[in-house]
Amino acid sequence: MATGRGRLLQQHWRGLQALRLPPGGVGAAPGPAGFSFLWIRIYSAAFSPKRSNWKVNSVEKTAGSVNVLSVKDKEAGYWKKEYIAKQRARVRAALAQVLKPVNPYTGLPVKTKEAVRISGLGWVIILKEKNGKEYIMEHIDLSINDSSVTIMWYGKTWPRLATLSTLDLCGVTPVFMDQSKTPSKNGPRWHSLIAKYNLSNLTESTMIGGDRLLRIFCLCPGLLVGLWKREEELAFVMANLHFHQLVEKSTLGSATVPYELPPHTPLLDDNPEYGLHGYQLHIDMHSGGIFYLCGTFRNLFTKKGYIEDGYVKIVVISFKNNTEHLPLIGKVGLSWRTDIFDGCIKSCSIMDITLLDEYGKPFWCFSSPVCMRALGPSDGPSFLGQTSCVDYVDSEGKVHVELVWIKETEEYFIVSLVLYLRIAKINRWFGTAY
Repeated sequence: MATGRGRLLQQHWRGLQALRLPPGGVGAAPGPAGFSFLWIRIYSAAFSPKRSNWKVNSVEKTAGSVNVLSVKDKEAGYWKKEYIAKQRARVRAALAQVLKPVNPYTGLPVKTKEAVRISGLGWVIILKEKNGKEYIMEHIDLSINDSSVTIMWYGKTWPRLATLSTLDLCGVTPVFMDQSKTPSKNGPRWHSLIAKYNLSNLTESTMIGGDRLLRIFCLCPGLLVGLWKREEELAFVMANLHFHQLVEKSTLGSATVPYELPPHTPLLDDNPEYGLHGYQLHIDMHSGGIFYLCGTFRNLFTKKGYIEDGYVKIVVISFKNNTEHLPLIGKVGLSWRTDIFDGCIKSCSIMDITLLDEYGKPFWCFSSPVCMRALGPSDGPSFLGQTSCVDYVDSEGKVHVELVWIKETEEYFIVSLVLYLRIAKINRWFGTAY
């Protein structure tokens, strides 16, 4: 039986069914006047104050009660825009209620999976050629992790890489909702641009690994592109999205403009001389449903003196304290698949970072492909064994991890984990002037 939130998202659909739209949907209306009147009927059915009885007669009566002259009073497309605007506001309100409960340990919404389900949320990529032609591709695979979602696209009908200029990653939600059915991909959908990527010089991007069949390239934020070695053509695309603001970014933007985060009100630092304190980090390293690392670190701090080159340094795992060192579980590798082949690229994985401030609010979050690279003898504690590192950087901070390969147990141990937070980000967040 539908819950209150589910019922809220279902009511207008029943009214639309009662209107018996012509074959082809709303686009099949014959002319501007008929089209406008049809949208008035849709609008009235969805937002009538007397929605409690959704029988055909009452819906027809509600739609018929609209003064026909009002059709002429409004410009073309007015009622369609009004319907979509109100429908989006309604869905936004319902989702806000679903996302309201927050896990005190992660700082993230408890019901992200439910929000994805009730909104009918999916994701597409739009490949744009240099001549303006577009290819819209629906996601093939989807996996929801502890704090992120991994989305895959693959197939046999990719356009040639040399013809492509950009890739748009969009969340898509149905304009007409029916909670009792799987959302249709054929009906009208709202596109919310999440990120735009430049594909013109893809092979000049950061290559993070490869195997005998393909090479993989990382594009910030969080996109992984696989190219066949032989043809240098697309094999798959993988998007990695962190749960923080995931639903908002995937539903509340437009097809051309990403969702803009609400203005942040600076949290006053009661003692700026003391530095950052009371921070909490949760880090996952995973791929294909297998987790190599899952760790939470509390009461992290740094002193004001730990400022260098525009960053504040937070030591999470210290090389000097071997009681903090942690193993990676299993053989690290990034799983990939297409409709023909699959594989696992050694030393690569997905890293999810959730950093909470002293108030338990998400301060810095991301999900991104990363890779281990070998360090030279002078770059790390090589006397312990073969040493590698994992690095990540974006506009808000950096992560540096050092690992040692223990030959006897055949496993990697993390011997150092350090976060570097941009001073500009900290000043914006706390209204300080470090």
